[in-house]
Amino acid sequence: MSEGRILVVDDEPQIQRFLKPALTAAGYQPIEALTAADAERLVATAAPDLVILDLGLPDKDGKDVIRSLRSWSKLPIVVLSARDREIEKIEALDLGADDYVEKPFGIGELLARIRTALRRRDAGSLAASRFEADGLSIDFARRIVLRQGEPVHLTPKEYDLLSHMARHVGLVMTHRQLLNSVWGPAHVEDVHYLRVFIGQLRTKIERDPAQPALIRTEPGVGYRFAQ
Repeated sequence: MSEGRILVVDDEPQIQRFLKPALTAAGYQPIEALTAADAERLVATAAPDLVILDLGLPDKDGKDVIRSLRSWSKLPIVVLSARDREIEKIEALDLGADDYVEKPFGIGELLARIRTALRRRDAGSLAASRFEADGLSIDFARRIVLRQGEPVHLTPKEYDLLSHMARHVGLVMTHRQLLNSVWGPAHVEDVHYLRVFIGQLRTKIERDPAQPALIRTEPGVGYRFAQ
């Protein structure tokens, strides 16, 4: 039984040749697109469950594809690109990509990112009433946080930040996304402010705040709440 249809948007033949059997072996049905125009057409006509998107396409920048798709679709998008500059990652994620994997890449990592994006799509960002991982428990309905069964006392903003990340578990959240969602658009440049709150949260919820297992730093980009 197919785990879903994956649209691979990349004009490099070797990438297409590599990903097709790898995705098929993992239970997915791969669909090929070599250009931005093909990608936008196939999203509308082939109903894929997720898009793997290269940023360096021959007819349009991949970020423009993200912008176009996000104007009408919530389809999960995982960027797969050789562009390793932090600004490229941040722009793609801020435009609405769900994750970013750099070339060269390991197929295991890519498949894990695909599974995470599909699980979040299926669950819905607000559907779960509870989160549990690594001894941490969050009851979203009652706004209760426990660590190894003991209550964790958080300020309102600490709780808002923690719950927002937990609802997007496994996905990269940029500094700007977190600041905008928790503090509002007037604070999207207050990265130092965010780092202070992340440090406070780590002290309260991590087994070892010096080696965080839950709130992972994505250098220069933002944070990922681990599963």
